[in-house]
Amino acid sequence: MDQTNLLNDQIHHLLKQFNTQDGHPLTNWMTSLKIEDENVMIIFEAPTDRAEEVDLLRQKAEGAIKELSSVKQVRSVLSTPRPAQQSPKMKAPEHLPTIKKIIAIASGKGGVGKSTTAANLAIAFSQLGKKVGLLDADVYGPSLPRLFSITEKPEATEDKKLIPILRYGIACMSIGFMVQEETAMIWRGPMVHSALQQMLKEVLWPELDILIVDMPPGTGDAHLTLCQQVKLDGAVIVSTPQDIALIDARRGLNMFRKVDVPVLGIIENMSQFSCPNCGHVSDIFSHGGARKEAEKLNIPFLGELPIDLSIRLHSDAGTPVSAAEPDSAIAGIYREIGQNIIDNLKVL
Repeated sequence: MDQTNLLNDQIHHLLKQFNTQDGHPLTNWMTSLKIEDENVMIIFEAPTDRAEEVDLLRQKAEGAIKELSSVKQVRSVLSTPRPAQQSPKMKAPEHLPTIKKIIAIASGKGGVGKSTTAANLAIAFSQLGKKVGLLDADVYGPSLPRLFSITEKPEATEDKKLIPILRYGIACMSIGFMVQEETAMIWRGPMVHSALQQMLKEVLWPELDILIVDMPPGTGDAHLTLCQQVKLDGAVIVSTPQDIALIDARRGLNMFRKVDVPVLGIIENMSQFSCPNCGHVSDIFSHGGARKEAEKLNIPFLGELPIDLSIRLHSDAGTPVSAAEPDSAIAGIYREIGQNIIDNLKVL
């Protein structure tokens, strides 16, 4: 038997000689024994109501172990388990007093045209006679400044509430208004939470029928923060038709269901491409996948938007197609989708 194993046995034998009043040896309270180069470290654990008695025995045993010839140093500690803490009660999501309905526009992944859809839907709601606000909640990749060509910073009231910037009759707010376009937002969860809370509750929102929240892609801190902070009246999922996008869209949909946010429907974006020269229609990203997914999941299908050059050109220019060409077929599709969303809100 080597020296370490011999010392281990000696210590166990020694600890068994120290018993509590009800006859239990001190080894019953030992949770760890480490021996390295004749240095001994022992950890004991006892419930709070036995801690004082066990600690007295621990001190006596530590003194006895020090007397062993093969021990250079001994250290022992006693811990008590932390009492179970009750989880704090979650505050119920709040209604923002000046806003009738809050709708989240979301996607399971990036690159599906969610922000462009949110911007054009905001204008479509306005064209349908609604008072509309648009909150760009994508803290890491804000798109609203570019989509609406907003370069100025919002002003603040005396009580430090931010005043939304008006564009196309829409009350707009984005973290992008406060930072340079090229700035990388390297923020952890608490900072994202704080920024979103400020843009929701520390903004002087006017009387609105609908506030659209352009969500970040995926399912993360920002989504949970929004669902916990304010009462979302519904969520709209934007997806392209191919399977890989629909898988992610399904995750986003299930996330909203888990936090009890009604899903108002799914939009198929980049549905088809019609050649402006010959009129040939190509299903570049497949076609009809979102409609089938909506039927499968028993949620409304809100409509499909084609790949259209005017959408991209006007978005890059900061004049969404619904504002730049309100009488176009594309703007009409956005209004049809907007009306479908309004109708589904009424049903809810």
